[in-house]
Amino acid sequence: MTLKRTVAFSRDAVNVFFHVLTRCNLHCRHCYINPDQHGTATLPVETIETWLDAFADRAPVTNVIFLGGEPTLHPDLARAVAYAKNAGFGSITIDTNGYLFNDILGRITPDQVDFISFSLDGATAAVNDALRGPGSFDRCLAGIGRAVARGFSASLIYTVSRANLDGLRRMPELLARLGIGRFFIQVIGIRGRSAADGSFQGGDRGPQLSRAEWLSTIPAVAQEVADLGITVTYPKVFLEAGETFACAGKVAENYFIFPNGRVYRCPLCEDHPFHSLVFEADRLVPVAGMTEERFFDLDIAEGCVMNKLIQPGNIDYGPDGTPAYRIACCLLKEEIDGARGM
Repeated sequence: MTLKRTVAFSRDAVNVFFHVLTRCNLHCRHCYINPDQHGTATLPVETIETWLDAFADRAPVTNVIFLGGEPTLHPDLARAVAYAKNAGFGSITIDTNGYLFNDILGRITPDQVDFISFSLDGATAAVNDALRGPGSFDRCLAGIGRAVARGFSASLIYTVSRANLDGLRRMPELLARLGIGRFFIQVIGIRGRSAADGSFQGGDRGPQLSRAEWLSTIPAVAQEVADLGITVTYPKVFLEAGETFACAGKVAENYFIFPNGRVYRCPLCEDHPFHSLVFEADRLVPVAGMTEERFFDLDIAEGCVMNKLIQPGNIDYGPDGTPAYRIACCLLKEEIDGARGM
């Protein structure tokens, strides 16, 4: 069976990450939403449709991802999904915490949505709920079960930090049992709540993994999951010696839309007014002055410029002051095809 399309983290990919609201029922410690920079509105569905039209000329090659906040809190999410489907977008995904509000599963069909992507950050309630809130583990698993039973393709996102690295090693068995088709391992970014929460920082590096921690765990777990027939996507994070750095801002098209009209091309910039595009009077227009795009062409020894500026704690330096490695672009990731892993 051919796996459905969804968000792609590769060269030439076109993704529209549409935050239809920023409100959420959970209070995850690593949430990247920043209401001061992203707004607090719930977008009217008419506005969602109009803003989607800005990308309609390339709809067949564009992946639309509806997210929030918790997007199923939006009372008209089903209508937005139907609009995107009828507009001919290449794939449609809903990112959710699993609570699945507003009877969303009863108002959309598996033919309209390519994947429902669930966020879970531990293989047990003890690990997950410490990060995402009491009861969220059980509710997420229940949501996955309901979606799969109705014929929806389900994927799962796991944001790795020092708080749940051990839990990641226990995920393969759980993924197989849940009927997950794709698994996305995500590196925690120091933005939003994780940047503001001093209790989550801890130590010199904070919640982010060291190069040794990442390389000793992530690729092996990814391969183990792929061997179960589940396609895995994960960020490389640390480039090998001599490996060329590439910025997705130059080789792919990613658009992160927020309710206040800001549109970013790089997620690391989202705590700052560096957005390169904005919706004004429902028209997508470029922003003048100093924006994120000014940094995409820079070539520095550390690799990703925005990582160096915003979360430099994941870079180590030698005695002579040169970086020990380069940081890869967070939007260009490794993928292991589950069909080949079996």
